[in-house]
Amino acid sequence: MQHGFSRTLFKQVSTINSSILKAANYRKLEIQQAVRAMSSLTQKLTFPIVGQSYEQPTGLFINNEYVKARSGKTFDVITPITEDKLCTLQQAGAEDVDYAVQCASKAFPKWRDTKPEVRARILYKTAELMDQQRELLARIESLDNGKSLQCARFDVNLVVEYLRSCAGYCDKVDGRTMETGPEYLTYTKREPLGVCGAITPWNFPLLMFSWKVGPSLATGNCMVIKPASATPLSNLYAASLFKQAGLPAGVLAVIPGSGRTCGNAILQHPKIRKVAFTGSTSVGKNIMKGAADTIKKVTLELGGKSPNIVFQDCDVQKTIQNLITGIFFNGGEVCCAGSRIYIQATDEKWYRDFLGKFKAAVEALKVGNPFQEGIYQGAQSTPDQFQTVLDYLDIAKKTGLKCLTGGRRIGTKGFFVQPTVFYDVPQDSQLTKEEIFGPVAVVLPFKTIDELVEKANDSEYGLGSGVHTTDLDKAIYVSNRLEAGSVWVNTYNDLQQNSPFGGFKQSGIGREMGAEALSNYTQVKCVRIKIQKPEL
Repeated sequence: MQHGFSRTLFKQVSTINSSILKAANYRKLEIQQAVRAMSSLTQKLTFPIVGQSYEQPTGLFINNEYVKARSGKTFDVITPITEDKLCTLQQAGAEDVDYAVQCASKAFPKWRDTKPEVRARILYKTAELMDQQRELLARIESLDNGKSLQCARFDVNLVVEYLRSCAGYCDKVDGRTMETGPEYLTYTKREPLGVCGAITPWNFPLLMFSWKVGPSLATGNCMVIKPASATPLSNLYAASLFKQAGLPAGVLAVIPGSGRTCGNAILQHPKIRKVAFTGSTSVGKNIMKGAADTIKKVTLELGGKSPNIVFQDCDVQKTIQNLITGIFFNGGEVCCAGSRIYIQATDEKWYRDFLGKFKAAVEALKVGNPFQEGIYQGAQSTPDQFQTVLDYLDIAKKTGLKCLTGGRRIGTKGFFVQPTVFYDVPQDSQLTKEEIFGPVAVVLPFKTIDELVEKANDSEYGLGSGVHTTDLDKAIYVSNRLEAGSVWVNTYNDLQQNSPFGGFKQSGIGREMGAEALSNYTQVKCVRIKIQKPEL
């Protein structure tokens, strides 16, 4: 009987061991599959010229993990420097948006109630991690976007400083008390909206990412962001730094996909309470329409055709550099680019001399591979935008505009365009009226301040503007009359993390950066308490 029992026990133990072994092997297989899946969601990329390599995430970042798209769809990312393929990314669709929103909705209550100082530490830690990897981030941006390293480094520096600034605002989301008589206590609270969505452009991928994510997270919201399909690499990489800094799962999702599927799903999702968009005015109008059915809060930072005004009493050398920064920084792919240059021409000789000096300075700019030393202007970011710029150059030729310099494509590989200036351009020219979004400026002479102000404000846009003069009265007088959200005096494209940025007219709604950005991501609750006389 003992032997029978032993045989039975042996069989049971053998069965258990076999089950354990199978379970262990299955778990091992699961782990191997997970490792293979993760390894398939990264790709090693190498920067040209400098030779450095890094691991680029290629999955959708949802719930603090890089995952595959539910549809199984992918898309290729090219570099505008050579037009070669960089990598293949997962392509988000409506199902992925819904999953990201579900994760964000689950994470929101805890993130909303997280102490401000804790949110501040996470944002500040993220900024520190970016600071430590600023050159890598700049190189990713240049590789993906085509901009010069000089421009990309400017972007990353502002990203770091802005996230630090957002960290400082976490405990400064204040309400107010109102005097409504001794029988009431009445006060307001500013509370987060919930799950927010963002759709960002390809000209400043990482900077626009920070302008949406920073204030959203600082005020206790969760964020689902769709970067432009052409330039998503830096956003996907940055997401891992937020996770490393301790951001809870679900609070941030980065999901590249097409505007038609992924973008529309963000606009139409009933649990997304606010949408932030940066891009063209024409698309911005569709964003407002798309958000209407679910009554979302909408902020828009849109196009521009900004006047950059030169008076004869300016510092000529500094002004010329400001004009170059105004139109050729980032290859002219700047919504507030100073693309309409108004130059005082009461003294004809001074005007012509100034044009000559401006021409020489523009022709001294180096254009080419952004990883080469000394390059100021890199490639245009997308093939479509590259063609748009070339189309405007054709329009200029057909309409007989006077070309001061430039006007042609550079080379046959990559999206490179000469820095271009047309002069003595009529106010009603198509190139004066329309946003080109490339390294193309028009020069228009003026003789009186009243004439200048009328011409400068003769636009459907109102984003940026510049005034160059050593006369303080003139600077303030003109600044007060310009219909623009930003006026730079004796400088241009001079963004600062505590200074609000946004547009008048069809250049947008709402403000980025500064304390003003916090209102985009909060809603006001009024609490009114009836006070009764206590009885003892």
